[in-house]
Amino acid sequence: MSQKPLIHFEISERKVLLRLFDMLGVLLTLAIVGIIFKFDYFKIDTSNWSWTLVFLIYLNLFGNIFELYDLQKADRFDSVIKNVLLTTSLTVLFYILTPFFTPSLPENRLQILFFFISVAGALLIWRFLYINLISSPRFYKRVLVVGDTFDIKLIAESLQKSDPNYFVVGYIHTDQRFKTELVRDDLIRFEVQELQTAIKQHHINEVLVASAYQKGLMFSLYNQLNELLKRGFPVREYTQVYEEVTRRIPVQNVDKDFYRYFPFSRSNQNKFYILIFRVLDIIVSIIGIIFGLVISPLIFIGNLVANRGKFFYTQERVGKNGVVFNILKLRTMNKDAESTGPQYAQKNDFRITRFGKFLRRARIDEIPQFYNVLKGDMSLIGPRPERPIFVKELSELIPFYDTRHIIKPGLTGWAQVMANYGDCHDDSLVKLQYDLYYIKHRGIFLDLSILLKTLSTVIFFRGQ
Repeated sequence: MSQKPLIHFEISERKVLLRLFDMLGVLLTLAIVGIIFKFDYFKIDTSNWSWTLVFLIYLNLFGNIFELYDLQKADRFDSVIKNVLLTTSLTVLFYILTPFFTPSLPENRLQILFFFISVAGALLIWRFLYINLISSPRFYKRVLVVGDTFDIKLIAESLQKSDPNYFVVGYIHTDQRFKTELVRDDLIRFEVQELQTAIKQHHINEVLVASAYQKGLMFSLYNQLNELLKRGFPVREYTQVYEEVTRRIPVQNVDKDFYRYFPFSRSNQNKFYILIFRVLDIIVSIIGIIFGLVISPLIFIGNLVANRGKFFYTQERVGKNGVVFNILKLRTMNKDAESTGPQYAQKNDFRITRFGKFLRRARIDEIPQFYNVLKGDMSLIGPRPERPIFVKELSELIPFYDTRHIIKPGLTGWAQVMANYGDCHDDSLVKLQYDLYYIKHRGIFLDLSILLKTLSTVIFFRGQ
């Protein structure tokens, strides 16, 4: 019999837990250090509460930028060490460099070292406890999937990749036309009559239904699931859970009535939101263009030496409502990169020059697109614009691909910060799932999350 799990923490609960104990752990450590070592640079009291508030704002801001609350990275201590040190360094640096909001620098500069060590030490100790306690198998959510074999394999891989604490124990195969078995030995197959027994013996926390009644959910199984619901046992529909865990829309499992139950975000039609977003686009694009002009001499010299060709290039892209516009970019490929016709850019593409690779990694090649943002062809955030020839091809292969064109394309977007590099149809499908998630949940908090993740991409040199 499998080990009985303790309480399971949902994704949102784990993020709150991480953030809450980061703050409590650091403040408690600083208080203890202050008492033992007479550390008076950072004091937690009612007369100086604003100092504590500013410190917590910096800690949360840089924790987001340096991915302290990315659950996949929070489960690996090697990533945690790097991210904690980066977060602590920037938090302490900004804290001591903003004396208008924070205390003046202490006469004994050694106190700054105590400050840094206390913050980093508290974060590392708590994160070590989190990995060995909260992220251990005893807190996994144990799930049984009801559906056909092909879907179950994809479901298990997608959910467990997005959330390591979401553990698919086994499945009940509902498609009686095919007697196929999974090649994965770690998934147990149960028969319909074994449902109740499987839940007890394997300590299942949730049943996930990935098959509609008319598509194979037989009457006896349907009745058993109803009984579970009446007893208060969690029985959930697959697309809802998939969206919640992976933060993307499973369009490959959605049939023709997609538009009937796909609730697009109200922000897409909210005139105040659109106005504020446009003002932000203009302000940021002006700043981006000025920054581009400042560094352009260095880029020009690099292009002259390493790229040896045109400085800029334009390319047709599909924008809002399918309108084609010309996007402006810095050239990063060889002059004859598409001598044989249009091609997808690939990871480690041999057509990209060495200097072009640097421009892409630092996302500098996209600075000229601030001009497109200023013109209104693009926005700061949205689905990345694709070339017309690829849009036509992908629209024929992927359901609802054209849906991404109901809003302006963006300089950055949810798919850009969440998905890996895409160079095939399968990768385009994953990116579409993220784009549709953004269109569905578009709002100020998701926009801020994308901007912070974009900063992480630039800082960690992960542009492609």
